[in-house]
Amino acid sequence: MATYFSSDPYCSSPTIDDILDAVRQGKSLVEANLRGVNLEGANLTGVDLTRTNLIGVNLSRANLSHANLTGADLRGANLAGANLAGATLRECYLFRAQMQGCNLENANLESAKIKLAIYDSQTIWPEGYDYRKSGAIGPKANLSGAFLNTANLKNVDLQEANLRGAYLSGADLTGANLEGAALSGANLKLAILTGASLRNARLNGAELQGADLRATDLTDANLEQLQSIAGADFTLAQGLSAETKAMLCCHSGKDLGTWNRFTRTNTAESLGCSTVKLNAPQNTSL
Repeated sequence: MATYFSSDPYCSSPTIDDILDAVRQGKSLVEANLRGVNLEGANLTGVDLTRTNLIGVNLSRANLSHANLTGADLRGANLAGANLAGATLRECYLFRAQMQGCNLENANLESAKIKLAIYDSQTIWPEGYDYRKSGAIGPKANLSGAFLNTANLKNVDLQEANLRGAYLSGADLTGANLEGAALSGANLKLAILTGASLRNARLNGAELQGADLRATDLTDANLEQLQSIAGADFTLAQGLSAETKAMLCCHSGKDLGTWNRFTRTNTAESLGCSTVKLNAPQNTSL
């Protein structure tokens, strides 16, 4: 059966009505170019989307139960709340897809590439599928040593995730849930952690140079043996005990006197270190 929609990237994208009309007429969507189309809430039950270009498509809350998505390109697609129960996703590309609340019960994910796709505690996985080691980002994920530099991880749920030695420099973790996460030895240089929860997180040996930790919840977080806190801004950070503050205020004057280039506050001021001998100029900036 001939593909109904052209795979030529220069052709105009079809609308949701075009696509649903094609489905009703029995037209083929195999290898179709649907890049960037808004299919929010669409009923695509059982539709054959083999090798279809679905890059950046909005499929949030769509019904794709028992659909054939073999080899489909779903990079950056929004699948939040989508129903993919019983769907075939063999060898499909889900790089950086949004999969929060997605139902994948009984789906076939053989050889599917889901590295850096984002899921949450509401995502339903096929029985026996080891999503924690898939490279996807979410609660309890094994991301030890992962390269997530400058990644947009705003409000992402990373509870109890293994991020030991991960590279998160410049990553935006605003409002992220990192409760209980293992961040030992992680590179968080210039990371944005404003309003994030790091309760019970293990940050021992991490690098926080220039990190924005304003209003972060650090209750019971392990902050021992940090490599550097030069320019880190702890303004309004919650849960820092007097003992932990004292420990942080024992870092070198150079670290404590360094200014955060974005918040224009030095580390000593943000921690309220009252008697700190600063060995570096006050205008040192990171």
